[in-house]
Amino acid sequence: MKILQINSSARRAHNGQGSFSTRFATELVDALKSRHAAAQLTVRDLTTAPHPALDEAALGALFTPADQRSAEQAAIVAKNDALIEELLAHDVIVVGAPMINFGVPAQLKNWIDAVARAGVTFRYTATGPEGLVQGKKVYVVSSRGGKHLGQPTDQGVTQYLRTVFGFLGMTDVEFVYLEGLSMGADAEAAAVSGARERIVELAGAVTL
Repeated sequence: MKILQINSSARRAHNGQGSFSTRFATELVDALKSRHAAAQLTVRDLTTAPHPALDEAALGALFTPADQRSAEQAAIVAKNDALIEELLAHDVIVVGAPMINFGVPAQLKNWIDAVARAGVTFRYTATGPEGLVQGKKVYVVSSRGGKHLGQPTDQGVTQYLRTVFGFLGMTDVEFVYLEGLSMGADAEAAAVSGARERIVELAGAVTL
């Protein structure tokens, strides 16, 4: 099993403090590794090593034939290619995705824009789009200050990620939620306890 952990929080987890999404994504990875001793882990931290936003230069590079790209354009495409190759090389994807203003962090959106490429990770057919990144298991650890699960305010995280991963062919997506983290000590303790129970449940169900 090859696991790719993607951290997108602007806050770092140090000594149990800081980013809840990073901390519990790591706990989930550790739980998976405890059941699969030979598992290999790659960690991509999109905060310490952010991927550039999709801009006019990047679009121009992507739509220029490979043999006609300038050195600068080739370097831009190579960065995206590396992320796509990394995604394709792993079996399990664990994403730390805190809710920021009812959506995912910009760092994570930039990663998604880089790996979603027509003809490579998805394609359009006569019957509609087809995702080409198949056979993956995806886990998303989503932390939020309030309680949004099942509400319209969660569409920019849960529904968005289910949609974009599914569009790329990754339809097996599970979520771990930490809600109410800014609603007092009791709410935070309940969120932590619930997340840990969910992690045990998910790790125990892995059959890869």
